[in-house]
Amino acid sequence: MKLLTFAIPCYNSESYMRHCIESILPGGEDVEILIVDDGSTKDNTAAIADEYQEKYPTIVRAIHQENGGHGEAVNAGIRNATGLYFKVVDSDDWVDADAYKKILDKLRELAGSDTTLDMLLANYVYEKEGAKHKKVMRQTGFPVDQIFTWSDVQHFHKGHYILMHSVIYRTKLLRECGLELPKHTFYVDNIYVYKPLPHVRTMYYMDVDFYRYFIGRDDQSVNEQVMIGRIDQQIRVNKIMIDDVDIWKVQNPKCRKYMLNYLEIITVISTIMLIRSGTEENLEKKRELWGYIKEKDIALFHKLRRGIMGRTMNLPGKGGRKISVAAYRISQKVVGFN
Repeated sequence: MKLLTFAIPCYNSESYMRHCIESILPGGEDVEILIVDDGSTKDNTAAIADEYQEKYPTIVRAIHQENGGHGEAVNAGIRNATGLYFKVVDSDDWVDADAYKKILDKLRELAGSDTTLDMLLANYVYEKEGAKHKKVMRQTGFPVDQIFTWSDVQHFHKGHYILMHSVIYRTKLLRECGLELPKHTFYVDNIYVYKPLPHVRTMYYMDVDFYRYFIGRDDQSVNEQVMIGRIDQQIRVNKIMIDDVDIWKVQNPKCRKYMLNYLEIITVISTIMLIRSGTEENLEKKRELWGYIKEKDIALFHKLRRGIMGRTMNLPGKGGRKISVAAYRISQKVVGFN
């Protein structure tokens, strides 16, 4: 069995996927690299995937499938993974060599111990185009360099949430929790991180800058105008997160609190994007989203509305919406959206 499987979702990625793959190859025989060609038609993505498989047959596998979107590419990775642990790296991102070696050493050590590790966390770095200073996102409040549980976590800060870039999951846990991401939907990385959390018992956080998250392309999914254009997909993800986990049945109170914070942030993003669009149709979608939450889970509705960010996002009238947008501008700096 491989120690760590990397899944690289690729869709017309020929101009940057080599950099991503080359950054992972130094893991050698400990790793498995699944290059998932998600129905690429406009370039040589499929051929590049096959090229790496031929050159590194014991490390790289090329998976070709009909286009199903980022989520279906991740699903294919989980289905085909043989590694004890699983990591998604997007094709325009890469990993840091020094941090990578430390993480493999630690996973190897833990795999040989009596403790079953469910989730390993590390930092990610915003490689933002044109930015002089690179923002490092750390897991503040989490114990460092030790096995810990939810009960050991200190304070959760608003705006601190685990992204797909931060996390390495135990592969079997992803399968056992029934994780299946929707097809043809952006922003499913939030479901990927969120749904397994109640099944996570043991964690380990390494304060190393492992994942390099490229941000700045005009067509990137976190670009504000792109997000507004895809708002229906953001809303869909928001609703799936609410539907897939009964938050009140999450047994550990620290885990439940973290997940509530996560839901609040995602709902705020949905809300503010609907406000930012400025159309009456999207303001109606905002009312519909909150109505959906209210009907689905009245306790969750009140919890989200009472939250600091939730209150800010639902102030009445044009004046309220201006305050909401100002608050969003501050959150942009915190979270790093472009």
